Formats: sequence, C-alpha cells, structure tokens
Amino acid sequence: MHLRPVQFVDTPIGYEDNSVARLAGGLQWFAAYEVIEGRARRTIPVADVATLGERAAHLHAAIIAPRARLQLGERTLRFDQPIIAGILNVTPDSFSDGGKHVDDPAAAAAAGIDMAAAGATLIDVGGESTRPGAPAVWEGDEIARLVPVVERLARAGAIVSVDTRKAAVMEATLAAGAHIVNDVAALLWDDRALDVVAKSGCPVVLMHSPDPKKGGHGDGGYTNVLTDVFDWLETRIAAVVAGGVDRSRIIVDPGIGFGKTLAENLALLNGLAIFHGLGCPIMLGASRKRLIGALSNEAPVDQRLAGSLALALKGAEAGVQILRVHDVAETVQAVKIWRGLRDQSLVGG
Repeated sequence: MHLRPVQFVDTPIGYEDNSVARLAGGLQWFAAYEVIEGRARRTIPVADVATLGERAAHLHAAIIAPRARLQLGERTLRFDQPIIAGILNVTPDSFSDGGKHVDDPAAAAAAGIDMAAAGATLIDVGGESTRPGAPAVWEGDEIARLVPVVERLARAGAIVSVDTRKAAVMEATLAAGAHIVNDVAALLWDDRALDVVAKSGCPVVLMHSPDPKKGGHGDGGYTNVLTDVFDWLETRIAAVVAGGVDRSRIIVDPGIGFGKTLAENLALLNGLAIFHGLGCPIMLGASRKRLIGALSNEAPVDQRLAGSLALALKGAEAGVQILRVHDVAETVQAVKIWRGLRDQSLVGG
C-alpha cells in the first residue's frame, strides 16, 4: 500500500478537526489520500486513514511529521518551507554549465558566494558530470577540482553539499569543510561510501536511479514508476540506517532524468507528494533537464529557465523541501511570490 496526499486546501481554517492534515510540518494542507494498492487506486478522506491498518498508519505518521532540523556546525537547515540549493559545477562536461568554472577555484567559489547572496541556502558542488555517456573521472582529479572550491566556500560561511559517488572524494571534501554528501548513486557506487557517511555523521542525499553501479541511466523496467521509486528509496533508507546513518540525517531525491522516460518523469513530478511517506526531506533536481526541452520545442539548455521555474513551483506545491537549481535568483524570487500567496491563503479572507 502507498498513500499520496491529494486535494490540497488553501487553509485549514473552517474545516472540522482531523478532516485536513498538514504536510510534513510545512506550508501545505490536504484533505484526502489517494490509496494505491497494486493497480487499484481510490481516494479517501484523511479522517478515514485510521481504517486502513498498520501500514497506512505508518505512512500517515511519516507524511504529517515535521522534518527535523539539521544542525551543521553553527548553521541550521530548517525544512518548514522550500529552500534553494544552488548548483555549482566545476567540470568540463556537465550538461548545463560544463567548463564555466573548471580550473579556476577562486572564480567558482565566487560564483557560489553570489548564489548564497542571491538566496541559496546551500551550495551543491560537483566535480564529475553524471549526464548520460559522461566518462568517469579519476577520484584524484575530482578531489583536485573540488577541495579548493569547498575550502573557499566553507571559509565564507556557506553550507556546502558535495555531489559525488566516491568515498575518497567524500572524505576529502568533508575534511575541507563540506557539510552534506549528495550521492546520485545512493551510496552504492563505492563500497566504502556508506561507511564514510556513517562515521562522519554528515547528512546524505540518497537519489534513485535504476542501476547506480552502471551510471544510473539504464532502463528502469518499472511497473509503476511512482511506487517502484518509492519502494526502492524505502529499501535503500533501511539499508543506510542499518549501516549506521541516523535516519534524521537522510534526504531523498526521486532522480528526475535518471533512467526515466519523459512519461515516467512527468508521473514522478505529478506524484511527488507520495515521497513524504518516506519520512525524510525531499530534494528535487529538475532544473534545465531534458524533459523541459522535450515539452518546449526542443529548447536548448540555456533556454530552459521558464520551464525550470515551472518545475520548481510544482515541487513547492507538493511540499518539496529542497529545490536544486541552476538559476538561483530567479527561483528565489518565484518561491518568494509563491510563499506570499500561501501566507495570505493560510490566514484566510
């Protein structure tokens, strides 16, 4: 069984007790669940979830529970409203901005600091492209690209996440001042990765892909992409917790664009609220991705801002806690407008 929050409401004011529920302690409220059991789907009022048994009770509790704050040294990450993660690539071949900051750590760090000034809560730094067909990068080269940038950002007071699959890179960048590991392979690419994260105590982003050890862009063979991705992440969370990582330090990412067709990506985006049932903050990385071009006359990567903003707001509407984006200032402005609209509707009138 899976539960997806549906029938979102502007405000809980005026509803009977227990007839609406707050989504993950955030700004969204909802009145019903879509109950998914195999191929069968039905909608029930939130108040009726208690009639569905232990599995439903577990999912409901996870869906409505506020997400724990993350204390990162002197900084705190809160998840009661959407926050922005700015994407900073120091690669020669990333699909969107490869080569822009390669071999110039000072300029790369300055770009990250500009993102923070524009409203990014954290800076996600990557030193290896994970686009389809990208060549693997030797860990020594990846460390050389990342560490000087991470050191500068950390000294400037930024919260830094590092986008890497390699244990040695995790160790080096955490030592350089990074706070979070963002692993597109969900700690499966490198056999030491789970141990490194567990021993460091750092938060970790676990992203879904069909075959992490082969790059994550294969055929998923999904029966139902929404529930299949949910189940994969649920299993992976359990394994990572068993490996010594505190569950409250785990963030999940459904992996838009990794081993999914256009239709499957759209199904995930339309069903994002289901992932609150995992009980972890959700990261959404859809910025400038191929699906935007596919839906907009093959718009090139540098002309996908409007589509990226549309998907960011789709995430905000679904209660996503972290929006991972290239265009920070524009996304921050869009989310501020969305937040203003939500604040007004929540108070009613």
